[in-house]
Amino acid sequence: MAVTIKDVARLANVAPSTVSRVIANSPRISEETKRNVKKAMEELNYHPNLNARSLASQSTQTIGIVMPSSGDVFFQNPFFPTVLQGISEGAREKKYALHMTTGKLERETLEAVTNMVQGKRVDGMILLNSKVDDKVMSFLKKSDFPFVLIGKPSNQIEEITHVDNDNVRAMREATEYLIERGHKQIAFIGGSLDLMVTVDRLLGYQQALMNANIPIKNEYILHEEFLRGGGQEAVNELVSLKERPTSLVVADDFMALGVLSTLDELGIKVPEEISVVSFNNVLLSELSKPPLTSIDINIFDLGYQASRSLIQKIENSAEPTKRIIIPHKLVERLSCSEPEEKKYR
Repeated sequence: MAVTIKDVARLANVAPSTVSRVIANSPRISEETKRNVKKAMEELNYHPNLNARSLASQSTQTIGIVMPSSGDVFFQNPFFPTVLQGISEGAREKKYALHMTTGKLERETLEAVTNMVQGKRVDGMILLNSKVDDKVMSFLKKSDFPFVLIGKPSNQIEEITHVDNDNVRAMREATEYLIERGHKQIAFIGGSLDLMVTVDRLLGYQQALMNANIPIKNEYILHEEFLRGGGQEAVNELVSLKERPTSLVVADDFMALGVLSTLDELGIKVPEEISVVSFNNVLLSELSKPPLTSIDINIFDLGYQASRSLIQKIENSAEPTKRIIIPHKLVERLSCSEPEEKKYR
């Protein structure tokens, strides 16, 4: 015969309602009572019926995660597994499960999200990137459905709880790092301008050059996918220029790996002939040859804070809109030096 909540209550010498509150981790129950109830549950090998609880409370205890539309970007770029670790840790602490969705095309992703919302399959959603004209975000806001964005919302959509870095400042500092070492011919390799992270990092790059009275050259600004191949394509274009750059700021470590491999194939030495500063500080940046100087954006914390913020919104509809900025820092390694003309003066 199956063990019931009444059996647990009898053994722990409490009311069945107290057992229910312990299972729900209610702050109204003392730690001593929680320990006694959990001990009784273990002795009786009792496992709560979470499906029944969800039906009763109209809660799924599940967070939806909206992946980027391109499957290649997610499965290849180390940023995404790391941010998912952070999301997972925040969800685990509050006993929430994760449900991931994506599509090869944006309309497929929107359709999947619509089905999740209308089918009440999740209690809230986390979006893993921010686009300039994001139909998924517009749908969630119009539906008044709890969601949190990792990234910065575009100007068209305001008052959204989001977790981000100060990407303008971070890229400005990365570019200034090269300027301080004597570089004036600095190229920018970023992702699509449809992504707010690219818009902000390009602005930071431009601000640093303007502050140093260095002309902004359009031929030094390239946009590719956040993939290794994107970095390879960008380098081939830059080194073919009549006046090739002496340094590069690359908006993603995975792109920077493509940059390094292509420069190596072309016989161009890093940092002796060209310096490279990258972004994200994933493990690959430390293991690359040479190890990359990179901006650490605390990817795990981006995911963790997004998860925690979403659960707060789910459990309290009056939770105010928040803008959470995760700190960054530049990690110096061996991919930067002074430009050649300065070395031999």
